[in-house]
Amino acid sequence: MGPEVFVEVVRSALGLVAILVSASILPSLCVGLMVSVFQAATSINEQTLSFLPRLLITVLGLMWGAHWGLTKLMEFFFELVHSIPSVIA
Repeated sequence: MGPEVFVEVVRSALGLVAILVSASILPSLCVGLMVSVFQAATSINEQTLSFLPRLLITVLGLMWGAHWGLTKLMEFFFELVHSIPSVIA
C-alpha cells in the first residue's frame, strides 16, 4: 500500500467534484453571457436583470441534475467502500 493509492483516490474525487460543479455552473455561465450581451446592446444597467436569470437557471439545473449527481456520488462511494480490503491488504 503506497501513497499512489491515496493520490488516485484524491484525483478521482477532485475529478468528480469538477464534473458535478461544472454541470450546475456552465448553464449559469451561458445565461449570464447572453444577459450581458443583451445589456450591452440595449444599455440597460440593471443588476437584477443580470442576477435573477442566472439564479433561476442554476436552481433549475440543480433540480434537473440532482438525481444524476447523487447517483455519481453514490457510485464513487461504493467504489471506495469496495476497495477498502484491497487497500488495507
